[in-house]
Amino acid sequence: MIGWLRGRVVSRIADAELILDVGGVGYRVYVPTSVIARAGNPGDELELHVHTHVREDAISLYGFETAEHRRCFEALLSAHGVGPSLAMAVMSVLTPADLVRAVMEEDLAVLCDVPGVGRKTAARLVIDLRSRLVLPDLAPSEIPGTRGPSSARADVRSALAELGYGPEEIRRALDNVDSEEPVEEQLRRALRELAGAR
Repeated sequence: MIGWLRGRVVSRIADAELILDVGGVGYRVYVPTSVIARAGNPGDELELHVHTHVREDAISLYGFETAEHRRCFEALLSAHGVGPSLAMAVMSVLTPADLVRAVMEEDLAVLCDVPGVGRKTAARLVIDLRSRLVLPDLAPSEIPGTRGPSSARADVRSALAELGYGPEEIRRALDNVDSEEPVEEQLRRALRELAGAR
């Protein structure tokens, strides 16, 4: 099993794949969008924590920035009905801290921000992941229950949902809102985005 790779980027195959040259061998690795964004140009060095996924008809490699990202991916794979594509979609939208916080706080709206995840799937993920997401390497500020950008964002989502906006509308509006701003400002900006879209 391959658990870690360090090599040079040869090329990006698609939005979520790249070829990594490790000692003259080109590994095809599926990666979340955060890795693609920092992969740089061909020839740049890249380190990846790797999950090797074995099926009857294929062996696939999934690469992540940190061990925490990989552990979250593997926890997602252990959830009922979650395959590599959906797990990778989650990892492309949420950081490990965001995912842990959403599960522990049962924040379905955060999970519904992931394309392909509806409320039923989000609820199932909360149940399946509650005992599996143990990430001791998270910094104290990232531990669920602390107030931070993700908690503020959850408050904004909740307020918009109470106003009658759907998950897809909320997701699109919040794409253009800085999560570091105060809740009130985020809500004001999101409402402006939503008003312009209708």
